[in-house]
Amino acid sequence: MKAREIALLTLQETDTQAKKSEQSLHRLLNRHKPDKNDRSLATELVNGVLRYRLRLDFIISLSYHHDLKKAAPVLRNILRLGAYQLLFLDKIPGWAAVDECVSLAVKYKGRHIAGIVNGVLRRIASEKGSLDEILKNEPLGRRLSLEYSHPEWLLQRWLKHYGEELTVAMLSSNNRAPLLSLRVNTLKTTPEIMGKALKDASVTFTKAAPEQFMLTHDFTACEPFIHLGLVTVQNPTQALPCLLLDPMPDETILDLCSAPGGKATFMAELMKNKGSILAVDRYRNKCEKVMRRAQALGISIIETIADNAETFQPDKQPSAILLDVPCTGTGVLGKKPDLRWRITPQQLDELTILQGKLLDHAAGLLNPGGVLVYATCSIEPEENQLQIDRFLERHPDFSRDHSPVPLPVMFSEMPSAPGAFITLPGNHEGYDGGFAQRLLKNNRRSG
Repeated sequence: MKAREIALLTLQETDTQAKKSEQSLHRLLNRHKPDKNDRSLATELVNGVLRYRLRLDFIISLSYHHDLKKAAPVLRNILRLGAYQLLFLDKIPGWAAVDECVSLAVKYKGRHIAGIVNGVLRRIASEKGSLDEILKNEPLGRRLSLEYSHPEWLLQRWLKHYGEELTVAMLSSNNRAPLLSLRVNTLKTTPEIMGKALKDASVTFTKAAPEQFMLTHDFTACEPFIHLGLVTVQNPTQALPCLLLDPMPDETILDLCSAPGGKATFMAELMKNKGSILAVDRYRNKCEKVMRRAQALGISIIETIADNAETFQPDKQPSAILLDVPCTGTGVLGKKPDLRWRITPQQLDELTILQGKLLDHAAGLLNPGGVLVYATCSIEPEENQLQIDRFLERHPDFSRDHSPVPLPVMFSEMPSAPGAFITLPGNHEGYDGGFAQRLLKNNRRSG
């Protein structure tokens, strides 16, 4: 099976079966085993179409003489694949992009629909114009939404909270191919030794902060080191909550909503594999993945429990809790291109309610003097600083607490909010967006 057909089937599953694109693509690539070039092209096509879906649909609609929203999903996705190649992939000849999509249309919808695909794509190829010129009279929110292909409701929020300059930087970052981030396993090696090993393997990388992290585009060459447990895939922003918690050897840490286990294993490395980390997640299969990850890294202090984080009661009182809550994920849209089309305002409201419940429960598990770190991979104020504001109103026995250790300059402490840090996509190349707040439980009783 060729790259374009694999890409089409992936997009179909994402559209019609609500499956995550990376899971569908990985399964189809493993099943059909295309060569390296087709594998790379299929990945580029899937991610590119998902990133630019709104922009592609707008341009296709200028040449498609019916309501594109009412078209069969397979037709829409074939047209998107063709338009993406014509508009974004200069190395692919226009005739090849059109012919391959026409062949897909013949196979999946018949010759009549193939004729429509041929006509629409040839018009797009011959009438390539400046999108800026077409959109010049549109309001700012709609223009940016179409140009950068993000839902307008989400983009309007960012303009309100962050202004035009930061919003455009985030939009641009979300549409770039993300860098792969590796965390060096300090239980087995050091950043210096690992850096030399990567150079010897001809891997081009840059050092990141914290010092355990490196950024690269070359996943394939890094796979042997991942399989050996010398490095693990984790973005530096995900290290922030762990650094704020500052776990020490021999402590007892509770990691609520733990899967896939990146933060639990990093804390275990910071603790030199001494102490106890109880990793809780609702789903047993996810707990099993956390344990496999820990075992690959040579970590023995993590225990997993499949339970509901809203009600879980530990047998042993933790000295600190890491609460990495379910969230909209608006800080990681660059690496999850289909996520921008799945988030809704209703989902945001539902998640903020859940996050509040999880915070309240975690607060009750700590003794006075205990530390609670709240974290998201979101950049939405309702899930971050406003969530903390509401929590502190309900729990006057908690207070914001400064980081106990110096943090890399990439993590910016929020003004007038001690211990609250946020990163935004585009501020530093290779860093996801995310938020974390360190909270201290004092001796005062809740009201």
